Parts: sequence; structure tokens; C-alpha cells
Amino acid sequence: MGLVKVCTAADVPEGEVRRFQVNGREVAVVNLGQEGFRAVDAICSHAHYFLDEGEVDVDLETIECPKHGSTFDLNSGKPRTLPATLPVQVFPVKNESDDILIEVEE
Repeated sequence: MGLVKVCTAADVPEGEVRRFQVNGREVAVVNLGQEGFRAVDAICSHAHYFLDEGEVDVDLETIECPKHGSTFDLNSGKPRTLPATLPVQVFPVKNESDDILIEVEE
């Protein structure tokens, strides 16, 4: 595994999510403000729809799929609501000198 620069902190406003291509896959980076950044697979495990087009709940640390409303825990990737039953992948995040780095398989 290795750290890959995905974006800068300024690229993802507080309380929002942005999608980035990392090593051929789509990754959603979320800015939770004081709680830091999270990164998850950008594709919903249920509807195969882009999670970055959904809503972020900073307080609950979740992201909602806009297609069917499933919410995913940004720390574990596990679905908190149906219809999704499978988790999305979570990537460890490091904020280094304003760069957002995630750990991905090489």
C-alpha cells in the first residue's frame, strides 16, 4: 500500500464531497470540518450510482446515495439505511501540508 495525493484541502469545501480519479477508480473525498477528511469508494454498493452527488451529514458522518437514499458511514463504509446492504470501501486519509493523501493498493 502507498499514499497517493488526491487533492488539496481547498478542493473540498467544508461539509461537501468531491469525486476524484485515483489509480483508475472513483474516490469520494468528504470534508467533515473539525473532524477532518474521509475517503470512500465513490460508487454506491447498491445502485452503482455516484455517492458524491448525494448529501453529506457532517454531524452523523454519513453520505447519502441520491438514487435510493441509502446512507453510508464515512468511517466504516457500512450502510446505515436500506436498501444498501453491502459496505463501500473506506480509504485511510492523511492531511499533509494541505495535501489530502489516501492509502491505496499499488
